[in-house]
Amino acid sequence: MLMKENPVKKAMIMAAGVGSRLEPLTLSVPKPLIPIANKPVMDILLENLKNTGITDVIANTYYLADQIIERYKHNNLGINFNYIKEDTLSGTAGGLKKCQNFFERGDVFVVLSADGLTNADIEKGIESHLKNKAVATIGIKKIPHEEVSHFGVVVTDENGFIKEFQEKPSVAEAKSNYINTGIYIFNYEIFDYIPPDTFYDFAKNVFPKLLQTCGINTFEITEYWSDIGTISQYKQSVKDVFSGLCSFKHAAVVYKDGGKYIAGNTDIPAGTKFEGVSTIGDNCCIGKNVTIKDSIIWDNVEIADNVIIENSIVASGSRILSDLEGLSIPANDVFQEESFLELEESAK
Repeated sequence: MLMKENPVKKAMIMAAGVGSRLEPLTLSVPKPLIPIANKPVMDILLENLKNTGITDVIANTYYLADQIIERYKHNNLGINFNYIKEDTLSGTAGGLKKCQNFFERGDVFVVLSADGLTNADIEKGIESHLKNKAVATIGIKKIPHEEVSHFGVVVTDENGFIKEFQEKPSVAEAKSNYINTGIYIFNYEIFDYIPPDTFYDFAKNVFPKLLQTCGINTFEITEYWSDIGTISQYKQSVKDVFSGLCSFKHAAVVYKDGGKYIAGNTDIPAGTKFEGVSTIGDNCCIGKNVTIKDSIIWDNVEIADNVIIENSIVASGSRILSDLEGLSIPANDVFQEESFLELEESAK
């Protein structure tokens, strides 16, 4: 393990994405600030980097950039946070190119996707990268074969170098069940493969060039990894925290009525019933005889008396006035079943 001897001190977080697959939650909150057990996913990433000895971090921002900048420009995470604001999206590699001045020739650095929730051993990846004298190293994860069609598949040789990529192949056509996690370790030379002021993508543009020249190293991530890019994946990631698959510092798990919850500073009335696993944010107002089942409640949410919330996500500042099942409510919204049914009818 590298620990204190870790020669890598800098990282970039790709944080520009719009997060359309997480709508309506991302209509007012950028994807890197989506909370997992009341902690923004980017907080978790930065804490992991700090624990690895990486304290200088830059992020490319675009969608709702000011929220990200405001949260991290003065932080208590021990991170020296830097950023760029993109006027137009420039792709995964194009975004890194715009951050080139943050790095120095000779640097080795880490690049992470802002929607990747993980306990990956970054130090192991750095060791592999340095040992194999690679220009690029990709963290890869073994997944069930039936899930490969949702991911970029990686085929490696006996030395752990990539032979081929398959972008979301069918189960029948997949040559591997290892996927690209979006965790990268690069030498400064990576910038030679990315033109300036051009929309450029790692998977489509950079990696094919590397395969033809110096090759691409890999390291296997045996620890937890999840892409929270969709509503269903987001819900599953929160459940994974309760099951112990994913670990990071958060408030204590409280057991009640056969259910479990993690809460911020919200006062939970004695009559509140819990089933399954749920999270409750800060400063929520929960009415009498409320039941919460397998749901994610963000900050400053008001829940009326006798309401049942099941398998739902409620973003910050919303008011829930009637029962809610299987829905995601955007920030500062008011949910009342009668009004919701009227909207559905008028949309037909």
